[in-house]
Amino acid sequence: MIDLAEDAPPNPLLRLGAQPIALTAAALFLLIAGMTSIAIWRAYTGSAPETDRVVASRQLQARTAQASEQLVEKTKGLEATQQESIDQLQVVQDQLQTVKRLLAFQQADTKRLSEQVATLNESIDGLRQSFASVRTTEVETPSVTRRKPVRQRVHASARKRSRG
Repeated sequence: MIDLAEDAPPNPLLRLGAQPIALTAAALFLLIAGMTSIAIWRAYTGSAPETDRVVASRQLQARTAQASEQLVEKTKGLEATQQESIDQLQVVQDQLQTVKRLLAFQQADTKRLSEQVATLNESIDGLRQSFASVRTTEVETPSVTRRKPVRQRVHASARKRSRG
């Protein structure tokens, strides 16, 4: 029989797989070297992404807290403004009710006065008619004796007494 293993060229990967400790040590060395180079780079540049992220998150939290405080203040301001508007509306409604009552009273008073004026006009018309009828009766019957005014009568009677 022919041995096939001797004819095949030797594979270098198979040789590495035969030494797992050396492979692991090389991977570990590469990892340590990478981490060391990152640490040196960060120390040299003075920036660390983790601290930048922490600072950024704290700033974001502070901005969020400030924005929420502003929203609370604005909400309280809106509530106060709304309450003032409600109070002003209530005052206006009360004033409107008062004006309505005064207007109704004034209308009733005007109606009452109009009725009184109408009654007075009727009374004046009645007096005019009766005065006109009295005048027509006087014109029809002339008086026979005219009387002197009261003043003349008093003077005349006083003279008669002084003579006699």
